[in-house]
Amino acid sequence: MYPNTALILEGGAVRGVFTSGVLDYLMEQEFYLPYVVGVSAGACNAVDYLSKQVGRTRDCTIIKEKEYRYFDLKKALKNRSLFDMDMIFDRFPNEIYPFDYETYFKSDIVCELVVTNCLTGKAMYLTEKNNKERLMTICRASSSIPIASPMVSVDGIPCLDGGLADSIPLLHTMRNGCRKNVVVLTRNKGYRKKIHKNQQRVYRMAYRKYPKLAETICHRASVYNRTLEMIEKWEAEGRIFVIRPEIPAVSRTEQDYEVLTNFYRHGYDLMEQKFEDLKRFLEI
Repeated sequence: MYPNTALILEGGAVRGVFTSGVLDYLMEQEFYLPYVVGVSAGACNAVDYLSKQVGRTRDCTIIKEKEYRYFDLKKALKNRSLFDMDMIFDRFPNEIYPFDYETYFKSDIVCELVVTNCLTGKAMYLTEKNNKERLMTICRASSSIPIASPMVSVDGIPCLDGGLADSIPLLHTMRNGCRKNVVVLTRNKGYRKKIHKNQQRVYRMAYRKYPKLAETICHRASVYNRTLEMIEKWEAEGRIFVIRPEIPAVSRTEQDYEVLTNFYRHGYDLMEQKFEDLKRFLEI
């Protein structure tokens, strides 16, 4: 119904549960846009949007059962990864919260998942509509936080979190001819990422064998902040449609069941309130 239209999904680890609420409402209305680009947690949301699995990303994020928790300090120290990536990208889709690969692969929606190429420091916008293992490998790479997670090999290329190189790929979709762009953010309006000189030194040391990646990480905050300034300007001019949290955003490692459930519900309710506005924007 809406050609030349893109849906852009920011990451943010468990803050992505806000996006889950937004997309669950849209899926319940059978409202699908033709082109989706997801980054990090946004990539996980994107694939569930194509597979039409209402509630799946929510259930994979808000975990009550201790045995299925993907954030555990002891496991993190043992596996050298902040999150249990095997749980998230193997056991969840293949055993615990089965992913509907068949529906995903049959979807006519173009779905790009963003990863950062550790050799070049640049974003790669990857698609996969045939191979189950490669699809989940791309999702894992897109969600792998620097230092807190090991690099993930995609087609022989070491990759990390797509948000390092392109946190909000709005310019990418515009370059691809999208006249209408719907952006789902996971931070509050006015947020700006802080630049920490000490952290930059740590990244340069940790990735001294990947100097272009280190440069990308060290410049990430300034690039991200410029993107947000551009988004707020174009939003005010009515050129793009933005939905973002209007209550305080949760921490990226928040584990409290009620807090996360409330943040999910906020996304759902907010999309319900703004649904007619969204349709008017797309129909102009």
